[in-house]
Amino acid sequence: MPSFPAPIDSRLPHVGTTIFTVMSKLAQECGAINLSQGFPDFNAEDALFERVAHWMRAGHNQYAPMAGVPALRQAIADKIASLYGTAYDADAEVTVTAGATQALFTAVTACVRPGDEVIVFEPVYDAYGPAVELAGGTIVPIRLSAPDYRPDWSAVAAAIGPRTRMIMINSPHNPTATVWTAEDMERLAALTRGTGIVVLSDEVYEHIVFDGVAHQSCARHPELAARSIIVSSFGKTYHVTGWKVGYVVAPRELMAEFRKVHQFNVFSVNTPVQLALADYMADPGRHLALAGFYQEKRDFFRNALAGSRFELLPSAGTYFQLVRYSRISGQGDADFCQWLTREVGVAAIPVSAFFADGRDEGVIRFCFAKNEATLTAACERLCKV
Repeated sequence: MPSFPAPIDSRLPHVGTTIFTVMSKLAQECGAINLSQGFPDFNAEDALFERVAHWMRAGHNQYAPMAGVPALRQAIADKIASLYGTAYDADAEVTVTAGATQALFTAVTACVRPGDEVIVFEPVYDAYGPAVELAGGTIVPIRLSAPDYRPDWSAVAAAIGPRTRMIMINSPHNPTATVWTAEDMERLAALTRGTGIVVLSDEVYEHIVFDGVAHQSCARHPELAARSIIVSSFGKTYHVTGWKVGYVVAPRELMAEFRKVHQFNVFSVNTPVQLALADYMADPGRHLALAGFYQEKRDFFRNALAGSRFELLPSAGTYFQLVRYSRISGQGDADFCQWLTREVGVAAIPVSAFFADGRDEGVIRFCFAKNEATLTAACERLCKV
């Protein structure tokens, strides 16, 4: 086995394997039901697969245009205009990406310089911090506290300074399943008014908002749309997370910078899949029905856990459910998740993994993007704890 003959000066010395990989691997080793990593255990419609096969057989298997297949970029622009009222130019303001995480990394790389500060809201998706660190920036965390996880706008105002280059937001929010309101967006707009701050808005769960609430996209707010890079995910919307296809919309000035990086770290994205997605988007009912589809799963999961000793926190969006387990154990959340996987046979994610300092509030995250049979089996085990 070869061994590198010199010390490694790591760019990310404190980063190990992600908690999602760790818990999914443990679930597989233990034969546990995996409610940890955020992916469905069911397929998309056959119609989508048939369109991919159609375009493959039709010979569309070479590089797509760097910014994405024109038909898909136009379909994205049309969807956003219909839902949120902002018109993006499909040629200059829409880019198809190799998933949302790549889009986030590219946006940070394009905008953040050494010495810049980036405000994030903790608990925070674990890809944000390393992207900022690799760009030479500094993370400035704003804490969201259980059980409501609402943003403290006075804390945000105090954190904004001359070195603030970017504010990264995420609604619906992973892992807390909270959803920002129109008032939240107004506060964000007011705090960034008159500045050069870029808002990087992670909206991958934009279609998974419950109880009749409207998703407050930055594209819905003209003032924020003018300073925002908005990221979304076909993987989350169409149950194909393994395809790793997403998109970004932004004003042309920001998109020009984004594409400078995108063309060198990805260049272009899977051609037949893009063409298939463009066809599939012709029926808006497919994304409009998603909220109701996942609300049924949320309600099924919550009802099935109602007789357990877990305390269910609100779930207003995403396909995640947070729970407290203080009536079961006094263990730290990471140890409890290990125990739950090994001894009970259900894998979850400790929310402390989403805090840079490992803050432990005794809260864990389940994913309910699963078939009812999977959820029933998991809840039967959890209710016996």
